[in-house]
Amino acid sequence: MSDQQPNDPLHGITLEMILTQLAEHYGWDEMGRIINIRCFNNDPSIKSSLQFLRKTPWARNKVEALYLKYKRKTLEPWHNS
Repeated sequence: MSDQQPNDPLHGITLEMILTQLAEHYGWDEMGRIINIRCFNNDPSIKSSLQFLRKTPWARNKVEALYLKYKRKTLEPWHNS
């Protein structure tokens, strides 16, 4: 049996990698506007965000969804949404 997960677009991507790429692309202010959570709006850092998101599935789901949207846009530059 194969260990690969072809249907999981986040397979092999850590939460830290996701946060780092989103923070570089959007910045903490914009991330806090898109997803209104305290760890993005008050003294944001990768470390504090990781701690919160690992304990809070609904927030992690929103961050992962934002990441997938961001990746779709970077892979399809003609995509206008």
